[in-house]
Amino acid sequence: MLVLVDTSVWIDYFRSGNQSAELDVLIDLNVIVTNDLILAELIPFLKLKRQVKVIQLLNEIKRIPLNIDWSDIIESQWLCLKSGSNGIGISDLIIAHNAKENGCEVFSLDKHFLMLGQILGVKLYQMQNL
Repeated sequence: MLVLVDTSVWIDYFRSGNQSAELDVLIDLNVIVTNDLILAELIPFLKLKRQVKVIQLLNEIKRIPLNIDWSDIIESQWLCLKSGSNGIGISDLIIAHNAKENGCEVFSLDKHFLMLGQILGVKLYQMQNL
């Protein structure tokens, strides 16, 4: 099992949030992966805060390649709109497709991924409350 950790989890984790405490276990198990989109959302803010060590650690996480099929993204957005979910951003759709393509579960605190799980069949990581 590989777990693609969404930006929302990392932000909570960096703020010492309770909801992402389980991330430590996943890190120890060496099952987390990332992609360039998630890093692009995180690293600029970390650079501003001069968190060089954190940036280095994030860059050591295995990256899965981003192969964006825009026609799939458009179709997915249409499916979301058709089902009444009109607030799902393109970046979330890309992350969902990336996880699905690479057989990963998505660990996110963003409720949009619950909808994407139902609409697109994206596997969601279920917290174990360890």
